[in-house]
Amino acid sequence: MTPEQKREMEENVVTVLRTVFDPEIPVNIYDLGLVYEISVSDEADVKVLMTLTSPNCPVAETMPGDVKMRVEMVKDVRSCEVELTFEPPWDQSMLSDEAKLELGFL
Repeated sequence: MTPEQKREMEENVVTVLRTVFDPEIPVNIYDLGLVYEISVSDEADVKVLMTLTSPNCPVAETMPGDVKMRVEMVKDVRSCEVELTFEPPWDQSMLSDEAKLELGFL
């Protein structure tokens, strides 16, 4: 897989992550800053390192599976692994400008 193909796949993954919404906040998980890292291997395997707004988030059981399923639907993705972390803990400073605008913080 070329660097350009990896970059395109990562962009497609970001597009799909913008369709996953946190049920408590009406903003997608990417613009909320819940996605810390997306890596694409030479074999088209994707790893998503992400967090939740809180370790006690009601979707802690289902959100990683939903993310995995949606990413694996992206064209040419062979597999997806989703890793949850709470370091660093999420806070409002991680919101994108689009999310801040949507939530009335700008």
